[in-house]
Amino acid sequence: MAPRATSRRAVSIVAVIGGGFSGTLFALKLAQNRPDLRIHLVEKNALPGRGLAYGACSPFHLLNVPVHRMEVGLTPTFADWLVKNRINLQDALAESGGDLSSAYVPRAVFGDYLEERLAAALPVDRGAGIVPVRGEAVRLMDQPHRGVVLHDGREIAADAIILATGNLAPRAPGIADDWLYDTSWFVADPWTRDAFHRLDPSASVLLLGAGLTMVDVALKLADNGHNGKIHAVSRHGLLPQTHQAGGAWEPFLKPLIPSSPLKLMKVIRAEADKAQAAGVPWQRVIDAVRPTIASVWHSWTGAQRHQFLRHLRSRWDVHRHRMAPRISKALADLIARKQLRVTAGRIREYRKGPGYVEAVISRRHKRDEVIAAERVINCTGPRSDFDRLALPLFSDMKRRGFIVPDAMGLGLESSDCALIDRLGRPLGWLFALGPLTRPAWWEVTAVPEIALQIDRLVADLSRTGRIRGPAPPPLAEAFVDLGAGI
Repeated sequence: MAPRATSRRAVSIVAVIGGGFSGTLFALKLAQNRPDLRIHLVEKNALPGRGLAYGACSPFHLLNVPVHRMEVGLTPTFADWLVKNRINLQDALAESGGDLSSAYVPRAVFGDYLEERLAAALPVDRGAGIVPVRGEAVRLMDQPHRGVVLHDGREIAADAIILATGNLAPRAPGIADDWLYDTSWFVADPWTRDAFHRLDPSASVLLLGAGLTMVDVALKLADNGHNGKIHAVSRHGLLPQTHQAGGAWEPFLKPLIPSSPLKLMKVIRAEADKAQAAGVPWQRVIDAVRPTIASVWHSWTGAQRHQFLRHLRSRWDVHRHRMAPRISKALADLIARKQLRVTAGRIREYRKGPGYVEAVISRRHKRDEVIAAERVINCTGPRSDFDRLALPLFSDMKRRGFIVPDAMGLGLESSDCALIDRLGRPLGWLFALGPLTRPAWWEVTAVPEIALQIDRLVADLSRTGRIRGPAPPPLAEAFVDLGAGI
């Protein structure tokens, strides 16, 4: 049985660190459930409610799931809000055959929805309810006080602190010859405002990574009028697969738990073959696996988890994290007209050229390839190795023993949502949501799982007196069938 969270007094003030999707939805639901609470929503950007996922995007960037998978229990529903606000969804509805629930809509639109719901929930005065705070939390208050200190010296006292910082900026791939990372040729984070600053439209661009971030960046370059060559390099050179509607497949993995990663992947592959032979898209097989992922992850040993991450993760990711059909078509067009080229390999070294950089790509069983580029953009996805990160708030919590980064660099150790301290105790006042808790669940980055986490934590914090975190298996089993098109 998992350890239980330490006891605490009844909560009256809550500090939520991070005003993106996770933090905003948590604040909205907690305020609805406990209108007597004072909830500080701390966000360093000017507009809470959007976050990186739904803020740093262009109109053509689409949600990776259809509308019905973005319903999170708010009123009005996302679908009703889209209809009421007469959002132009002509392309999305044409693609989905007129079915709004199955349509892939722009990410920014969901950001508008969250931002509006937050604005509607703000109290007239600054008493109870949600209190937006613009600032960055850099450390915890000194004991015996509990709360956070902001970068400008302000202090926010709180009975409970919720970390909802979402995905962090990507980490540059490790390489001995890393001088490039200190030059203007290198873009460490593709979502910064100056990522494409002074980039010649005809320049050659190198994208590190071939996942969904690369897809977003490549399409943004094309939308900006870039006509130069775009090179994408990743270890396996695998591109995300495409969503496909229709069909159904029954869950099948639960009776096989526990089994090794290799055995389960073989079973999944066999089921996909059976589904396609029966005229059912293989995507439904992956969807059928989703409810058992947390249980599978719990059943694996540390060595098995490491085996999966090192050898099988990349293939799982491209089938699990898929593209909307319109995005897939746009990417295929870029490749067909030879503007985008994807290469499997590793960066062996960088060499300086006159006004550009040369990347030497080591390819398996092939000669090295040299790619000249005037901009190298890091699209490797969010980092989560908190044992190496030097972010002020997390460094402070680690130094004081309140958090424990996991050994595989996935996030922070937790029991349900309660963070575990260095003595192995789940704390009754410090919690985390979303990607920070990946060591416990592996996949907890999609809206349905995070919404479930939020509902459970809201229920816990709404109790008076003692609080105890449920053991992981119940929450793992609560990851129900998420349906087609997730």
